Amino acid sequence: PEPIPIKGNPKNGYSVSFGINVDSEQEEGLYNLYFHNCFQYGRNVHSTFEMQIDIEERNDNNYLSAGDIPIPTLFFILSVLFFIAGVVWMVILRRVKDDVYTMHYLMFAVVMVKALSNLFNAVNMHFIAVEGMHEEAWAILYYIVYLSRGALLFVTILLIGTGWTFVKHVFSDKEKKLFLVVIPLQILDNIAYIIIEESEEGQSEYAIWQQVFILVDLLCCGAILFPVLWSMRHLRQSTRTDGKAALSLQKLALFRHFYIMIVCYIYFTRIIVYLVKITVPFQYEWLDELFRELATLVFFIITGYKFQPAPDNPYLQVPTEEEDEEVEMDEVITKSGAMDTVTHVNKGASKGSTGLKQRESSHDYD
Repeated sequence: PEPIPIKGNPKNGYSVSFGINVDSEQEEGLYNLYFHNCFQYGRNVHSTFEMQIDIEERNDNNYLSAGDIPIPTLFFILSVLFFIAGVVWMVILRRVKDDVYTMHYLMFAVVMVKALSNLFNAVNMHFIAVEGMHEEAWAILYYIVYLSRGALLFVTILLIGTGWTFVKHVFSDKEKKLFLVVIPLQILDNIAYIIIEESEEGQSEYAIWQQVFILVDLLCCGAILFPVLWSMRHLRQSTRTDGKAALSLQKLALFRHFYIMIVCYIYFTRIIVYLVKITVPFQYEWLDELFRELATLVFFIITGYKFQPAPDNPYLQVPTEEEDEEVEMDEVITKSGAMDTVTHVNKGASKGSTGLKQRESSHDYD
């Protein structure tokens, strides 16, 4: 430890500059810079000050920290993987056109937006590594796609849990309220993430927005479980109805798997990844991003497999009897006094009916 010379005067301020060279492996690690206002030590004096810090960090002509050096290459590879997954999903949709619903195309949009987000992030991190600061155009593109990616992902999970476009085209009151809560929370969550990324840890707003980000993210993760739980409860009640037990049991098993998938995804990306980040050595801090993105890719693949367009998929099968359809629609149609005088006329099945699966039967109620 050697004294660092201070230049300047009390009127115009003081300036200090120093450099640190890491010449051996023993000197590698994480370094912290602390500022102490010695004037108020030992005195009952509260002093204010203004300061500006310019820090230049380089690792072999790379401006990223040691733990972030592989990040640009990592996100570019992940972008290619998500893009391939999206292309494969579209090929599946083109092959099985008869059982494709709007939700399947929405799932494709989620994958492609995720691929674009990783691509823009890779380019943004590349400019930071080369020039020491990001290019505003690429940074803005990344943040715009990130805003849409988070909201689109949570909305898609909510829609799958409610069965939208598969078995119904309207929402119940509680489902509408849930959407009105989750979508603004997701937007706030993404805004908090952008503010955290663009601010430094020493700034006062950093800690506030970090707490907001964690709280809102947990609220959104908990909210997306409710539609799945509601669907599972409805299916348990349907198993007691004659003629619907077999199909309801198949759907119930599918929703249980989907519920477990969501819980595992949330637990892994929010808790396990954080534990990895704080336990691995500093040069392997990029592993938390790798595990988070791989978990997202696996979640997308399994969800696509579970809800793929196929004639024998229980999630896509709608009861053939009009009485069963009427019971299901009663749960999603909002109670209104205008419906008190409306009666349902059962015309009965035609003689030429084959009993095959009916698609989009809820259009009768549109």
